[in-house]
Amino acid sequence: MSGDPVPLGRRAAAEAVGTGLLVAVVVGSGIQATELSQDAGIQLLANCLATVFGLGVLIAVFGPVSGAHFNPVVTLAAWFSGRRSGDGPSPREVAAYIPAQIGGAITGSLLANAVFGRPALVFSAHDRSAPHLWLGEIVATAGLLLVAFGLNRTGRANLVPAVVAAYIGAAYWFTSSTSFANPAVTIGRAFTDSFAGIAPACVPAFIAAQLLGAAAGLGLLALVFGPTARRTVDGPASTVVVPASR
Repeated sequence: MSGDPVPLGRRAAAEAVGTGLLVAVVVGSGIQATELSQDAGIQLLANCLATVFGLGVLIAVFGPVSGAHFNPVVTLAAWFSGRRSGDGPSPREVAAYIPAQIGGAITGSLLANAVFGRPALVFSAHDRSAPHLWLGEIVATAGLLLVAFGLNRTGRANLVPAVVAAYIGAAYWFTSSTSFANPAVTIGRAFTDSFAGIAPACVPAFIAAQLLGAAAGLGLLALVFGPTARRTVDGPASTVVVPASR
C-alpha cells in the first residue's frame, strides 16, 4: 500500500471505523435475533444474513480508502505475500492497521451493547473451547484468504465485496465455529455477553487457529494460483484484499 495516495492516518481510521461497524453488525444482529426468536437456527440465520449484507457494504465503501482489510490476518498476509515485490503494506502500515482494527472491533462491540440497552462494558461468558472449533477456525480463515486473494490474482477484484460476503455467509454454516476468521473481531466479541460473544479465556486459542489458517491459506494460494500476485486494473493485489469474517 505504499503507493496509495490516501494518507496513512485516514487509512487507519477507515480500518478502525470499518472494523467497528462490522462488529456492531455482528453483535447487534445477534442480540436482536435472540430477542425476537428462541429458535437457535433462526437466530443464526438472522445473524448470518445481517453480517453478509453488512460486510458486503463495508467492503464496497471502505475498500477504495484502505483496502478494507478489517482483519489482522488479511493485513499480515498482504504484507507477507507482497514483501518482495513491494506491492504489500509496509511494516509501518501494518503497525498502524492492526491496532486500529482491534480498537475498532472493541468499540463496535461496546456500541452494540449500548444500542440494545445492555451494559456497554461486559465480558462474554460464552465458552468456545474445543478442538473441533479451532479446526473450524483454521478452515474458515484459510478459505477466506484463498477467496479474497485469489480474486485479486485473477483480475476480478471488483467481485470481492459480493464474493467474500457470500463466502462468510456460507462459512457461518459449514464451520463448527461459525467462522470468526478474524483476530480483531474475535477480541471485540469478547466484550459482549450475547449470542455472538466468546469468553476471553477462549480468545488466544481462536487467534492461534486463525494464524494457522492464514498460513494454510497462503500455501493454498501459491499452490492454486502460483507464488506471484499479478497486478490488476484496481491496483496491486495486496491493496484490494478484503476483510474477513465476523
